[in-house]
Amino acid sequence: MDSRSQAVNDYNADPVGEDDSLIIPKHGFGRDILSHNFNEIDLRFDKTDQIFWCYMNQKSRPSYTYELGDEIQQVQDWVHTNYAIDGRHAVDPLRYFVCASHTPGIYNLGGDLKHFADCIRRSDLGALKKYARTCVHMQYANSIGFGAPIITMALVQGDALGGGFEHALAFDILVAEKSARLGLPEILFNLFPGMGAYSYLRQRLSRRETEQFILEGKLFSAEELYDMGVVDILAEDGKGEEAIVEYTRQNRKRFHAERAVYKARRLANPVTIDELLDITDMWAETALYLEEADVRKMERLAMAQERRITRSLQTV
Repeated sequence: MDSRSQAVNDYNADPVGEDDSLIIPKHGFGRDILSHNFNEIDLRFDKTDQIFWCYMNQKSRPSYTYELGDEIQQVQDWVHTNYAIDGRHAVDPLRYFVCASHTPGIYNLGGDLKHFADCIRRSDLGALKKYARTCVHMQYANSIGFGAPIITMALVQGDALGGGFEHALAFDILVAEKSARLGLPEILFNLFPGMGAYSYLRQRLSRRETEQFILEGKLFSAEELYDMGVVDILAEDGKGEEAIVEYTRQNRKRFHAERAVYKARRLANPVTIDELLDITDMWAETALYLEEADVRKMERLAMAQERRITRSLQTV
């Protein structure tokens, strides 16, 4: 996955040949991806409302692992292969892509902290950069809709922390239920969120607000972030999916204009793959400055997250 280069910038170009595409499909699902047995994600295609749902559904700590990233990339490749070239004439039209989670109370808890700690102790800069660049390529593909003429959404029903929050920020529309908590706690162990947070927050907040957000490490409620303009749609608890379906139906007639507005946002305030890669390399280099006390904090947080997910799954 880390070998993938940036996705198509102008997904309205007509035509877009496969040689011009910068997302390189690796998986030959054809139109049968829904029948594929994934381990870390669940898929659903609501063909009536033209919404493709992708749910993270990890069996262990819900963070960004290589396995999760690989499966998400397969979905990204599938959308690109089937819809980027000429989505208007697809057998099953697609307008909206939604990323959500089936883990109770959790969207995603972010980076693989145990992996980070191990890499830092071994001073393995290459491994840190490989992980970070893998995540950044996935982020960038999310942010430009995989080169397809669609609108992308994140549905946060629970905690979206660190890299999990960064992931949600990359989509066109961020939907969150009222009880959701979102934030960037990396400063607690003397690090900063380096996989898109600054770039994508900066599209929604001022420079001062963005830097304060990152340096305080505070967790925010979905309602607070809605008032700040970070969350776009605020839904009642348990009603997130319903809110998305209602939104798409209400805005069906203005879909093409709305999609153009989000593309204009990207053109007016662009986030490039080069920018993301430079920042994430700096994140990896900064991680090697962490003291042993900071690394232990990271590990304690990882253990606390594992205990929490174990309790959640036992409750379910």
